[in-house]
Amino acid sequence: MGKRVGLEVTVAVAEAVALCRIDMAGVYPITPQSHIAEHLSTLVADGKLDAEFVTVESEHSAMSAVIGASGAGARSYTATSSQGLMLMHELLPIASAMRLPITMAIANRAVSGPLNILNDHSDIMPQRDAGWIVVFAENGQEAIDLSIQAFKIAEHKDVMLPVSVNIDGFQLTHMVEPVEMPTQEEVDQFLPPFVPHATLHPARPVTMGAFAMSDYFTEIMKAKDEAVKNSKKVILEVWDEWAKMFDRSYKPVETYKADDADVLLLTMGSMGETAQLAIDELRVKGVKAGLVKLRLWRPFPFAEIKAAVKNAKKLIVTDRAVSFGGPGGPVFSEIKSALYAETRRPAIYNYIYGLGGRDITVHDFVGMFEKIIADTGNVAADTYEFWGVREQ
Repeated sequence: MGKRVGLEVTVAVAEAVALCRIDMAGVYPITPQSHIAEHLSTLVADGKLDAEFVTVESEHSAMSAVIGASGAGARSYTATSSQGLMLMHELLPIASAMRLPITMAIANRAVSGPLNILNDHSDIMPQRDAGWIVVFAENGQEAIDLSIQAFKIAEHKDVMLPVSVNIDGFQLTHMVEPVEMPTQEEVDQFLPPFVPHATLHPARPVTMGAFAMSDYFTEIMKAKDEAVKNSKKVILEVWDEWAKMFDRSYKPVETYKADDADVLLLTMGSMGETAQLAIDELRVKGVKAGLVKLRLWRPFPFAEIKAAVKNAKKLIVTDRAVSFGGPGGPVFSEIKSALYAETRRPAIYNYIYGLGGRDITVHDFVGMFEKIIADTGNVAADTYEFWGVREQ
């Protein structure tokens, strides 16, 4: 097995990507993702990674470069954050429509304005409908594992779609954590050399994704939707294979002390471990509290969500992004939609929290539970609240 070491999470991710023997990386630096770009470029410059590191002018150029490289048959990688991801937005649906197996790390960060470099999920949520597979890491080990798995998922002949691995900025990216780094031999065994399904080549010129009139566009969009939904089968297979090889299991929805819980809390990303401490504290007090962690954002795991919450009386959905003028946070909206037709479902509450990197403590999570439990008539159900807003 791999060696256990202490590494900053972004550096560990870059090391994991290098183990995947990428052919090309096109990454433009942006806080808090920059250390991924810097470390990958150092590995290439030092001769430790046989790949092309393309120096690009912007995140838009980075995505353009990896689209071209992937289209030519290269195992391609990029990483970004916040405004950089917003600048890439124009190209994200193109990558998925062309069925290009690109892997991208997103060091999640608040979107301006005002300018903020700290963590929330306001960068990834506007990309929800770009046709990418989207997963969330909870800690450094998961960031490593999911990054390696992403290549195998993306490149599978029945998937051929881009994958984004979301890693909470600073709260996770810049933490030094003990991680087990797989060996090169182990990664080679898990991830075979990339054999592209279709490639662009000057000797065999073709046009890909150039133009489609209304005669075909609807069918193309349906095909992409089916591809994203059908990718779940391969995602589960890859996670099962990883568990057998490395004894670390991954599921679309993971739970903690949820089986007998009356009140459940749902998180996504790095706050899950803090929430677990709150669950333990509440259990000591006799509160039947439990935790649901949403790992797979796209394709959305409808069946797993329904199974995880079916016995609960109340469900607290937390969001780290705002759907301005909407019915609540984006995760809240998705969960309500998923449970809409269920004859028996918990009363659903929504807290929008931790925006712009504001600290959320164990005490905050305990407070959420206490407030929801006190709402005996479910008066505040199906509504949202900004948690911890200071009085002016």
